[in-house]
Amino acid sequence: MIRLVYIFYLFGSAAFAQSYSTRPSDVHLDAAGVATAIHGYDLEFFDGGISRYSPGGSYSWTYSAANGGESWFGVHRIASDGVVCIDFRTLRSRCDMFVQSGDRLVLLTEDGQRFPVREIR
Repeated sequence: MIRLVYIFYLFGSAAFAQSYSTRPSDVHLDAAGVATAIHGYDLEFFDGGISRYSPGGSYSWTYSAANGGESWFGVHRIASDGVVCIDFRTLRSRCDMFVQSGDRLVLLTEDGQRFPVREIR
């Protein structure tokens, strides 16, 4: 059973892409498009939190000062279908998808949430 879970973890990102709630106006980004949009930038969300995806694979999320300013660290990888999976140092993981919605980059979670990026710097 563990092998099956591991195989799905390694090769199942295409299946993940099917579970995200996209809108008809969303433009799906492939791996190259995602890398261009996120690598080396601070992505600030409307709650004041900031994600940083480095080209070398490191990842950080910093809550806004109003929410404690705590940071989470991990590593990320971009699958060929553009799904971004993060393995946190806490041994938790998650996979997200980025889409372009109009002139805004939006992060979609597997459970159907949408988080538009307020500013890319």
